[in-house]
Amino acid sequence: MSPLSAARAALRVYAAGAAVILAQLLRRCRGGFLEPGFPRQPDRVAIVTGGTDGIGYSTAKHLARLGMHVIIAGNNDSKANQVVSKIKEETLNDKVEFLFCDLASMMSIREFVQKFKMKKIPLHVLVNNAGVMMVPQRKTRDGFEEHFGLNYLGHFLLTNLLLDTLRESGSPGHSARVVTVSSATHYVAELNMDDLQSSACYSAHAAYAQSKLALVLFTYHLQRLLAAEGSHVTANVVDPGVVHTDLYQHVFWGTRLVMKLFSWLLLKTPDEGAWTSIYAAVTPELEGVGGRYLYNEKETKSLHVTYNQKLQQQLWSKSCDMTGVLDVTL
Repeated sequence: MSPLSAARAALRVYAAGAAVILAQLLRRCRGGFLEPGFPRQPDRVAIVTGGTDGIGYSTAKHLARLGMHVIIAGNNDSKANQVVSKIKEETLNDKVEFLFCDLASMMSIREFVQKFKMKKIPLHVLVNNAGVMMVPQRKTRDGFEEHFGLNYLGHFLLTNLLLDTLRESGSPGHSARVVTVSSATHYVAELNMDDLQSSACYSAHAAYAQSKLALVLFTYHLQRLLAAEGSHVTANVVDPGVVHTDLYQHVFWGTRLVMKLFSWLLLKTPDEGAWTSIYAAVTPELEGVGGRYLYNEKETKSLHVTYNQKLQQQLWSKSCDMTGVLDVTL
């Protein structure tokens, strides 16, 4: 990618963000975001990646409040005990725990899955929430560009390693669910199958958007695989909107300043940002329904290229090669 292309990618990402913020402002002026009602979820188990901060924390907290056994998968050991204690206190639910999982390390992901499976418990909901945003060029422990490696490949591997447990846990009328968090930036992304690592010319904006586009393609192909085998597992992708979290530390300083000054008006709170993830995880309206892109608790259309089944398969096959997952072709 040339410097000019990198500048264009940044402009596209900021334009996409501005469009979402404008829509959120208009909604705020018309009454704001009202918390949906969610049914209780006793005897169900959820894993939430990145559950110590931001949207992930709010997702884990609300699922615990609904009675779920919640396992937070994260790499923030120093914060884990405090977060778990706080959620337990606020929700009066003792079934909240933390297991270390560094999504930038395939070894760590495999160790996490091994520890989880040793618990001999079911898994009804997997929320692929964790991520990094517009970070400087750097690599994961396995040598992948960090946006692609952590945001996408880490969740690709984690989901595939947990699929057998999800299949065993789902049942007719009570499907297990995979919920993956993408972003409106996927609408302005380009998937470069010849340079998924953004090595030719790095753009943090393009790399972030590409990772979010990859997550949508992954979700749709996963749903097709699950439907073809007749399993009681569904996969949906959610867009939280623009949310007031710490993810924006690497965006343009002027953007950070505006967001800081007017966050109360322009941005969603972490709780508001989590509602679509929670909706996808528990609502009866989505029982047995997968392959949907959800925004503000409603289905909407994703970028047209995400429905290209050939592209879905190509990305899936490449991801299998990168992670060592057995490729299944439809």
